[in-house]
Amino acid sequence: MSAGRPDDLPESTPSLEEIEDSFVDGDRPVSRGTALAALRHRPFRIVFLGAFASNIGTWMQNVVLGAYGYSLTHSSVFVGVLIFAQLGPALLLSMVGGLVADKVDRKRLLIIVSLEQLVFSLILAWVATSSSPSLLTLVIVVVMIGIGNALFAPTYSAMLPAMVGRDDLPGAISLNSAQMNGSRVIGPALGGVAYHFLGPAWVFAGNAVTYLFVIAALLCVALPAAPQRPDGATRWQELMAGVNHARKDYVVGRCLVTVFIFSLVSLAFIGQLPVVAAMNLHMNPRSTGYGLLYASFGAGALLGAISIGTVFARRSKPLIVRVGLVCYSVALCAFALLREAAPSFGVIFIVGLFYFAFITSLNTVLQSDLADSIRGRVMALWIMGFGGTVALGNLLAGPLVSHFGVTSVLLFGAATALGLAWFADVRPRSVGGDLPLAAES
Repeated sequence: MSAGRPDDLPESTPSLEEIEDSFVDGDRPVSRGTALAALRHRPFRIVFLGAFASNIGTWMQNVVLGAYGYSLTHSSVFVGVLIFAQLGPALLLSMVGGLVADKVDRKRLLIIVSLEQLVFSLILAWVATSSSPSLLTLVIVVVMIGIGNALFAPTYSAMLPAMVGRDDLPGAISLNSAQMNGSRVIGPALGGVAYHFLGPAWVFAGNAVTYLFVIAALLCVALPAAPQRPDGATRWQELMAGVNHARKDYVVGRCLVTVFIFSLVSLAFIGQLPVVAAMNLHMNPRSTGYGLLYASFGAGALLGAISIGTVFARRSKPLIVRVGLVCYSVALCAFALLREAAPSFGVIFIVGLFYFAFITSLNTVLQSDLADSIRGRVMALWIMGFGGTVALGNLLAGPLVSHFGVTSVLLFGAATALGLAWFADVRPRSVGGDLPLAAES
């Protein structure tokens, strides 16, 4: 009798789970920790597909939002403000979101914040129907969407081990990065076309509809509750538990410092891409070509992310982190110096590839070192670095671009990434020996 089959079920009758598993991986053995192994878990498959559909809408909105803001003002400073409004709440509220994720029903929380983002995306669409919308109202609505994302992201990240188990977590992280970047390919391409032919309001309304996919997926699965922690800690101690853990754990601390510095300095080109397109590449940010430029970056990021759970599933993730940073630095430098549109699609593809090969490996190292009881609050710090610090970097980059030029800002980011390749030694101490760490002093 097959493993996992109820005793009262005839051997000739396959269970629903067996049918789904045979469809996913057939009769081939599946190595633990790979992307294919993660897909064998039914709750993960369903939520993965729902999140993928929802993220397509999110990236439609993301790519159009910066271009829309630039078309309204022709100001790199306002583009930076919009990006900060979008991602800044992740910097300010992710720790609260991580604490909440470790205390409440994660599934219910994800559904509530998805509904909140749906509503404010519809309001954003309504604001964009005006021929001269209020810039303040635009920023406020984007902030509200960002607040929902600040609560969603750490909760979703903390839920991954519960859906696949610790052994298959590396494959789940790789696939999660891949779906985010697959949506970064499809979303900007669709958003660029829709923006050109229909206008921004329809893009924002389309994003609102896609939240229904992740809500439906969450309603279709049963997810375990967050692990209970011992009582006795104050609220402040609970809130700061992730920070205290990062200070004590060498690997966690190095991972978080790396992602914070990298996101602050080396990712300014993402928010300022409309400015790069207009000033360096002579490309209209409202054109289909701009959408394809963003999609090319996403295609590279997709390949880089999925390679970590497939081709490089058995390779050293700490080594990939450092090699990826060096290669990213070289590719970003080349992109900063380009002055023609045609080669920019291939170069930004390479930038995206090494960016997400590095960041997915770093995330895998971080999550493999975490206990489930602290995972939500540490992942909140990751979201602060991965998303929120990007917002702060773009807020600072706006005036710097106006004063020094976008090329200088990108080259400084490339130099910083190269320096981080030396710093980001995230091998466990038992492998890497006695490595210097400021937090030890």
